[in-house]
Amino acid sequence: MSSPEHKQKIWNLIKGMKTGMLTTLHGNELRARPMYLVQDKYDGTLWFFTDLDSEKVLEVENDNDVCVTFADPKDDCYVSLTGVGRISEDKTLIDKFWNPFVADWFPEGKESANVGLLEIDVTKGEHWNSDTSKMVMFYKQAVATAKGEMPNLGEHEKFGTEN
Repeated sequence: MSSPEHKQKIWNLIKGMKTGMLTTLHGNELRARPMYLVQDKYDGTLWFFTDLDSEKVLEVENDNDVCVTFADPKDDCYVSLTGVGRISEDKTLIDKFWNPFVADWFPEGKESANVGLLEIDVTKGEHWNSDTSKMVMFYKQAVATAKGEMPNLGEHEKFGTEN
């Protein structure tokens, strides 16, 4: 889907954010909730712990098309990743990703029957990133508007299937 360099670029954008909004289909409605990344690198797959008794597990099992969005408004960085979600009860992966933050959500520990992982294989995405100050962005926008042009306010890229 994307090169190792591009995967590293996506990881560099989202690794500091850590919390993404997972969107699933709940019946005929879209539903989003915050999820915390548990991995320390990105290879095209996102990993989140989940309670196996939660509604999101049923939603992913009914329709595995999901979207995760990350936002850092302070740095004007936004990432949207779409993919295929799966639920995993793989104890090796649970051990690998377990950490003190996750332990707070599962007081019975990683051996609890309701501890699982949500695996999302990313198929496409989009990101927006502006490393320009707000004042410079405002100036660029004003100049472009005066010239009847679109301002260049930073990087925007689509990737994956169906760009």
